[in-house]
Amino acid sequence: MRHDDEFLSIPNVIRLAARRFGDATALIDGDRRWTFRQVEERMVDAVRATLALGVEPGDRVGLCAPNSAEWIFAALGIHGAGAILVPLNTRFKARELSYILRTSEAAAVFASPFLGHDYIGELREADPGLPALRKTVSVLGPRGAAALTWSGFLAAGEGVPPSAAHASIDRLTPDHVADVMFTSGTTGHPKGVMLSHGQSLRTYGWMAEEYTFGASDTFLVIPPFFHCFGYKAGWLASLMHGVTVIPMPVFDAGRALDLIARERVSILLGPPTIFHDLVHHPDRRAHDLSSLRVSMTGGTTVPEPLIRAMRTDLGFDIVMSAYGLTESTALVTTTRVGDSEETVARTTGSPIPGVRVRVVAADGLDVPTGLDGEILVRGHNVTRGYWDDPDATAATIDAEGWLHTGDIGRLDDDGRLAVVDRKKEMYIVGGFNAYPAEIEKLLLDCENVQQVAVIGVPDERLGEVGCAFVVASPERTPTETEVIAWARERMANFKVPRHVRFVGSLPRNASQKVLKDELRARFTAATRDATI
Repeated sequence: MRHDDEFLSIPNVIRLAARRFGDATALIDGDRRWTFRQVEERMVDAVRATLALGVEPGDRVGLCAPNSAEWIFAALGIHGAGAILVPLNTRFKARELSYILRTSEAAAVFASPFLGHDYIGELREADPGLPALRKTVSVLGPRGAAALTWSGFLAAGEGVPPSAAHASIDRLTPDHVADVMFTSGTTGHPKGVMLSHGQSLRTYGWMAEEYTFGASDTFLVIPPFFHCFGYKAGWLASLMHGVTVIPMPVFDAGRALDLIARERVSILLGPPTIFHDLVHHPDRRAHDLSSLRVSMTGGTTVPEPLIRAMRTDLGFDIVMSAYGLTESTALVTTTRVGDSEETVARTTGSPIPGVRVRVVAADGLDVPTGLDGEILVRGHNVTRGYWDDPDATAATIDAEGWLHTGDIGRLDDDGRLAVVDRKKEMYIVGGFNAYPAEIEKLLLDCENVQQVAVIGVPDERLGEVGCAFVVASPERTPTETEVIAWARERMANFKVPRHVRFVGSLPRNASQKVLKDELRARFTAATRDATI
C-alpha cells in the first residue's frame, strides 16, 4: 500500500504514474494511444488551457461527454486548475442538466455532442441565462453551440507557461474537494455529494491493490465516467497502478468481445447487465477471452448462476461483488480474492480498511447478527456533505459522523454485509439509480396523468425497471405507449418506466402514503396470471 503522503491530489498521482510507468501504454481510444508520460503532458496542456479560460480555484465546472480520452484530459485539466469537477449524466435532458449546473453555480461547462444531442445548444435553448454557458468547450467532435472546440481550447492555453500549471497542481491537498457528484434523492431533486481528492485516492488506491491491478493489465472501462464506477474504480484506479485504460463510450456486447480479444483485456468491472450480455452473446465462443482475469459487479442482487458463468463461460479468475453509494465514495464493502461463488452472490463482503459498518434498528441500536436493519457507515470514505444543502447533510450524517444510508442490510458472523433492500423506494436499472419520487414528479406533467406512483419491478436483463401506476384524468385515459413516449422525450432513458398500469385509485394508508408494497404485489400477481 502506498503512503498517504503520495495521495496529495488526482493530478499529482498522474505525475507519479508518469515517473513510474513512463513509456508504457496508459490509454487507448480507438486508433489513438498515449503513454503515461504523454498522459501527464496532455494533463498539463489541459490545466494551462483551463487557467486561460478564466476558471479559478474552487469554481465548479460541468463535464458532459461520453467515455473517452478527452473526458479524462478535461477532468484532469479542471482538477489541476484547482476547480471542482461536476460530472454530468449524458442520459439527462436539458432541464435536468440545467438544474445541476444552477445548483452547483457552475462557472463553465465542457460537453460533447453525443447520441444526437448537442448538450450546450439544448441548454442555451432551455435556459439561456445559465451562467455556465459563458465559458463553453466542446470536448469531442464538432463544436456545436460551444464557444471553443477542444483544439481551440488547447491553443488558448499556449500562452500560459507549464510552470503555472504545475504550481496550480502543487497547491492542491488531499482535503480539497475534487468533485461534486450529483445523485438523485428521494425528495425528487438531485443532491451534490462533495468528495475530496484524498478520499477518492485512498479508497480506490486500496481497491486496486486488493483486486490485484497491475502494470500488465488492460481495463475496458464500460461504466460511464460520470459515475464513480467508471471514473474512480475505472480510469483513476487504473492509472494509479500502471493499468492500460480503454474507454468504451456505448456498451455493445459484440464490440466489447472484439476489444477484449484484440487488446487482451484483463479487467472488466460493471453492473450485472454487461456480464449477462457477454455470456449470452451468440458470437462469444468465436472470441479469445483467455486474457480476462479480474471482474467485479454490484449495484443490484447478483444471481449465483451469473457468478458461476463469469468464471466458467467468460474465464475470470477473480470475481468480486461490492456495495457502496455515492455518499461513501461509492465503496463501503467488498468481497475478497478467493471468496466462494456463494459469498460473492449472497453478500457484498466486509468493510474496506478504515471504514466501519453498523446495522441498526429504528431506535438506533445495533441489531443482532443475522437480523435486518438500516446500514450505517463511518470512515474516511464518507462525504463531508451535500453541496450548499446543510439540512440534507444533517439529515444524512449524524453528529458522530455516521452516514445513514437508508439501505437495509444484515451482517453475518464473519462481518460480511448482505444488502436486503436498496433503499425503500429506489431501484436500480442496469447499474443506474432510479428514484421514484423524481420520476413521479416528472410524470405528473404528462397530459391526462392525475396521480402516479412508480415502483421497481424485476427485469431479466436490467435487474429492475420502472412500472408506473397511473390514475388518469376524467377527460381521457392515455395509452401505455403514449405515456412511455412522452417520458422518453423528457427524462433519461433509465428513468423511463417500461410498464404503465392504469388504476382507478392508488392504495393508501391512514396517513395517505401510497402503499407501494401492495402495488408490487399487484404487479407480481398480474405477471404470474399472465404466464399461466
